Amino acid sequence: MKLITFTVPCYNSAAYMEHCVHTLLRAGEEAEIILVNDGSADETGAIADRFAAQYPTIVRAIHQENGGHGEGVNQGLRNATGMYFKVVDSDDWLDTDALDRLMEQLRLSAASDAPIDMFVCNYVYEHVTDDTRHVVHYRNALPVNRPFTWDEIGRFRPSQFMIMHAVIYRTAVLREAGLTLPKHTFYVDNVFVYTPLPRVKRLYYLDVDLYRYFIGRADQSVNEENMIRRVDQQLRVTRIILEAHDLQAVEQTSKRLAGYMYHFLSIMLMISNIYLMMSGTDENLAKQRALWQDMKEQAPGLYRRMRYRSANVCFLLPGKVGRDIDIFFYKMAKKIYKFS
Repeated sequence: MKLITFTVPCYNSAAYMEHCVHTLLRAGEEAEIILVNDGSADETGAIADRFAAQYPTIVRAIHQENGGHGEGVNQGLRNATGMYFKVVDSDDWLDTDALDRLMEQLRLSAASDAPIDMFVCNYVYEHVTDDTRHVVHYRNALPVNRPFTWDEIGRFRPSQFMIMHAVIYRTAVLREAGLTLPKHTFYVDNVFVYTPLPRVKRLYYLDVDLYRYFIGRADQSVNEENMIRRVDQQLRVTRIILEAHDLQAVEQTSKRLAGYMYHFLSIMLMISNIYLMMSGTDENLAKQRALWQDMKEQAPGLYRRMRYRSANVCFLLPGKVGRDIDIFFYKMAKKIYKFS
């Protein structure tokens, strides 16, 4: 068994995927790198095959019909032989010194009678537009550089939550959770992170800036225009997450885990609300109302918490003026925290 599987979903990635792969190769023979060519029309498949031929004991190339980012992750998980599983987008990369530190901890975990279920590391927004960097860390919320449980976590700031770039799951945890991401849907990384959380018992926050998140390209899914155009997919992901777990049941096991999951849900709802409002169409405003009405009818306790005790309090002001204020403050937050 390999120590870790890196899965790299690739779609028309020929212009930048080589840098990503070269940083992953730093992990050496203890790692498996699965390059999933998701029906690309450029040289992506040929580049993946070349890496597989050059590093036959490390790199595997898998070619599939286009199924979207989620199906690329699914394919990697189906084929993974590593004890741990990490998704790295083909236009991103890992800091090699931080990767060395991570591999040390993975070895210790693999040798332990009580292995870590989820590692958390910092990630860095690499902004192409102004060549600046913004580090997201968790020092205020998580015990640093030691194993811990959910009952030891602190309070996350509104700008903090653990996205796919921050986490490394034990592969067995993902499989036990039955994780399968929807095809042809953007923003499924949130489903990847959220769904397995109740199965995580032991965590480890390694305070290193591991993941480098390249952001600012016009064709990226988190580009504002693309998010408005794909708001239905954001809404679909939000509804999947809303239905994934009964958080009142989770609360019986760990109040702090449930608190974090409420926080995660709050952020997802806020993003969906904002982009439905930013679209400015009557159809999308009706979808926004339907989202809250469905929650009110199906999970009234969750509705009250999300509507009145979360970040959404600030992003659900009534009327057009209220929507304009909500959007203004959201854009200000984007500038301050530089999260997209």
